[in-house]
Amino acid sequence: MEYVYGKILTKDGFITGHLGLKQDKRVGELGNGAPPKKPIAKGLIIPTCVNAHTHLGDSFIRFTHLQLPRTVKDLVAPPAGLKHRLLKQASEQEIFEGIRKSLVEMSTAGTSCFCDFREGGLLGVYQLRKAMKHCGVDSMILSRPSQMTYEKEELDHLLDNSDGIGLSSISDWEPSEIEKLAKHVRKKKKLFALHASEVHREDIDRVLDLHPNLLIHMIAATKADLERVNDASIPIVICPRSYLFFRLKHNLKLMKNTGVTLLLGTDNAMINNPDVIEEVKALRKTGVFSLEELLTIVTYTPRKALNLDDCIQGRDLSEKYIVLEKDSLKLVYASK
Repeated sequence: MEYVYGKILTKDGFITGHLGLKQDKRVGELGNGAPPKKPIAKGLIIPTCVNAHTHLGDSFIRFTHLQLPRTVKDLVAPPAGLKHRLLKQASEQEIFEGIRKSLVEMSTAGTSCFCDFREGGLLGVYQLRKAMKHCGVDSMILSRPSQMTYEKEELDHLLDNSDGIGLSSISDWEPSEIEKLAKHVRKKKKLFALHASEVHREDIDRVLDLHPNLLIHMIAATKADLERVNDASIPIVICPRSYLFFRLKHNLKLMKNTGVTLLLGTDNAMINNPDVIEEVKALRKTGVFSLEELLTIVTYTPRKALNLDDCIQGRDLSEKYIVLEKDSLKLVYASK
């Protein structure tokens, strides 16, 4: 049996110990203290990561090395943001190759599951599923209507082929259209998620009246807004590197103090590589969260919040795990 040794992240925090590995590299033993023989890797031992918010469809833009505008409206706001114009101009093969490259990057970085806001209607869902065929990473696909209107037939097709719907903010939609859409998604018992209060505070009553299962950003929300989200038990996904890119102010201390459930995502793949550990590093520099809190936010918390069961087994043993260098958080070992 081979071993990895160090601080093992459990649901209750770090313990010092070792994992004994079977021939297939799955965990066969969890022990306290040092292993009986020299380990093959040492460091911080954690389950593989969950990237709770991605837009992989725009990956191809990152590889064109364009000079991108640094405002949310100009770059990503539908329907006229640069991202959406470039998506319309790109060939299906360009989009596919970009997604495939991002999936390889995620897998190499120790991510085993991601939640993608899938633009482009049903075609967008098919593009992602095609790219995922041989990638070894699990997904939660939140599709999006091809137009910003409620069309029952299209929505039924989307929900039959995805895990739910992921929308831009309420500011982009006519209230009656988004209300009908949200009601339809709830009736089908699928996940409903949307961006909220990213640049400017949005009406929390309108947001919560849609009964979302997941909110993205909320960095312009007030303390009262966050308390209501916490009371409603709705997780919030934050994307620190995206805020740095757009030079957006954030309310991370307020989020921590109000106790909202936080997840981490890498946001648009045209801006950042989809390595969620890079988000951990960015947040670590703020001093708001401990390293233990941050690593829990990308492992155990999203699996509970999103009802995932992609690799955690038993008490804390993991079929898929990674070992990170203690100080740099560089990946030094990953189970296959």
